[in-house]
Order: sequence, then C-alpha cells, then structure tokens
Amino acid sequence: MIRLEKLTKIFTLEGRRKVVLRDVNMEFPSGLSVALLGRNGAGKSTLLQMIAGTQAPTSGRIVSTGSISWPVGFAGSFHPDLSGAQNTRFVARIYGVDTDQLVDFVEDFAGLGMHFHLPFRTYSAGMRSRLAFGVSMGIPFDTYLVDEVTSVGDANFKSKSSSVFKARMENSGAFVVSHSMRMVRTLCQAGAVLEDGNLTFYDDIEAAIAHHERNMEA
Repeated sequence: MIRLEKLTKIFTLEGRRKVVLRDVNMEFPSGLSVALLGRNGAGKSTLLQMIAGTQAPTSGRIVSTGSISWPVGFAGSFHPDLSGAQNTRFVARIYGVDTDQLVDFVEDFAGLGMHFHLPFRTYSAGMRSRLAFGVSMGIPFDTYLVDEVTSVGDANFKSKSSSVFKARMENSGAFVVSHSMRMVRTLCQAGAVLEDGNLTFYDDIEAAIAHHERNMEA
C-alpha cells in the first residue's frame, strides 16, 4: 500500500511557481500496476522520486508498506570507475541479496558482453540504461517505480524487458511512467492522471487513457 496524505509539491523558478501536486489524498493498494499519465512537465517523474524518497514534498507525506525500488533504470548512483559487475555486486550488498545470483542475472539480461567488466564511465547512455534496468529487475521489490525505461534498446531487448517486468508483476505492484499507450495497456491495470497539480485515479486503465488523451487534445 502507498498512501499520499495532503501531498503538495511546488517548485519556484526565477520567481515563478510551478505546482506539481496540490493537497493530494490518495491510496494505492498493494500489488497494483498503475500508469502515471500526464503531459510533458506535469510532474510524473517528480512524483516517482517522492515515492522513492529521493525528493521531499513541500508539505504532506507519503506512507507505504513493503519495499519500494529506486526509479527502475536510474543509473545515477553507479560509480564511474567501477565495472558493471562491480557496481552490481555493490548494489547486491546494500540490498542484502545474493551477489553472485544478481551478477549472473544482470550479465545475462543486459547483454553487455565484455563491457560488463569495464568501467561504467566507458558506457554509452543505452548501455547504462540496460545495466540499470537489469540490476533493478534482479532485486525483488513489493513496488517497482518505472520511468520510460522499457523503451530502451532494440526490439529484442524491449521484448525481454517487458517479459521480465510482467513476471515481476505477478508478485509485485508498480508505478509506470510512459508516453506509449500500447505499453501502458500491456503493463498496467489502473491509471492516475496528473494535470495542473491534481491527481485523478481510475481503476480502469482505459478510462485513465481516455482522460489523458482529452487533456492532450485540449
């Protein structure tokens, strides 16, 4: 369960206020995969970061039960001078999972070949995303936070990413940010539309998509 209690997030840039969330109260049940929909700049990624605990709200709070992933595919915490394998082992130790099992999973999943044993700073953006997604999916969480990451890579990698994610969803929930309605329909059962600081929840993904598309056409 993840509950938003009077959650407000406001940015002030050059004297102008941007309201991302305004006094939002909402509860998401455990095990549900929810699409976060909204136009560019609405604040979807900011909401994910607040749920992850990497960004603080202006006011209000987020209450949760169970474990929550970092935003899946986020590579910002990897050490540039460590190899992909060494970074993977480091993350495994932090989260208390078997290091060898995680390394084996990520090496097979990410498909980086010899680059898996080279410094992370030598990776292209795509390689960094593949490593980060593999590490994220290799650790069991009760709720996964996903921000456009399954769009990374070629068709084979996208297919593999979707398959692994669906397998995780058999025992977990998720919040998914994606501009692909096809992907949203495949991965999510419910949706929440963020617009002008307001968050509207739908337990039917098609109703959420319809609301989002009306906003985009307006």
